[in-house]
Amino acid sequence: MPAVPFSADDTARLQEALDEVVADGATPGGVIVCGTTDGQKRVLAGGTVAPELGELTPTEHTTYDVASLTKVVATWPLIGQTLETGLGDLDAPVRDVLPAMTGEAPSGEATLRQLLAHTSGLRASTRLDHYRGASASLHELLCREPLEGTPGRHRYINRGYILLGLALAHANAVPLDYLAGQLWQRIGMSSTIYGPVARGSHVAPTERRIPGAPRAWGSVHDDNAALLGGVAGHAGVFSTPHDLAAYAAWLLDAYARGDAMGEWLRVSLVPHAPIEPGLDRGLAWILAAGSHVAYHHGFTGTSLYLAPNAGRYLAICTNAVYHGAARTRITPLRNLALKTISATWRSGALDE
Repeated sequence: MPAVPFSADDTARLQEALDEVVADGATPGGVIVCGTTDGQKRVLAGGTVAPELGELTPTEHTTYDVASLTKVVATWPLIGQTLETGLGDLDAPVRDVLPAMTGEAPSGEATLRQLLAHTSGLRASTRLDHYRGASASLHELLCREPLEGTPGRHRYINRGYILLGLALAHANAVPLDYLAGQLWQRIGMSSTIYGPVARGSHVAPTERRIPGAPRAWGSVHDDNAALLGGVAGHAGVFSTPHDLAAYAAWLLDAYARGDAMGEWLRVSLVPHAPIEPGLDRGLAWILAAGSHVAYHHGFTGTSLYLAPNAGRYLAICTNAVYHGAARTRITPLRNLALKTISATWRSGALDE
């Protein structure tokens, strides 16, 4: 079916919501890109890149720490690519695609599917600093941990994606950032990279963790990713609204064509566990609107939404974590984004 465009009212409401969260002090500024598979695209911006830069308005080329969007922009597509080349099995224990270990490894028995869907039962709290000075390798330390929950139940767990990142590097025999870089280059995401990135007016700074200390600006915000040199399966990627839009359009085109990545997206839209009424977890993605919409958030204030059957996407980039706890006040913008991209399904415009 033809792509469903965003209306003038849609974009006006999104611009108003962005302006409101900026005025509320939730974020210094931000950019929204909404578009369709037939090439329609709107870029909305508001606020500033950062107070340190005066009135400089962010653009679709401003670089943001996308935090947990790393899971769906790097790890998830690379798992699909790796499975397609026969280097892994979705229902095999993750220990099978990591360097060999002997003895018991309870967390290593979690399957790739369980790790992607956050149903592994691994420990939810991730503190890699506890492993400083350990003699064993990180994958072994994580795999030997006891389970904390019952496999099959949903609980958001970063350490599962850390293991997936380690597994990707081992299975493909190249570093994770190199593997991801190859993918992004093929898509045309020339401004997407694992950090750190050079500080400048084109980069949105994040949080000052300690009063009087320098603000994080081009260095990864996530503590565990920082301990891994900025390259991890759960966080560490920097990107631009332009590149996230290009990625979304690429995924939606693949879905429409039914090629390998499109089929991986289709498989990932199958619910694996309920999160709350109306929301399920697929493989990596949160599913809404009867699984017609897939989306993910990043802790720093980023979001990416896909409506594959409607051929539409929406990307939000903010540095809301700049103000610390105030980042939670971008929720109205995220809620409106989900409502907007889900509107075609709610109105019955999609035929199955």
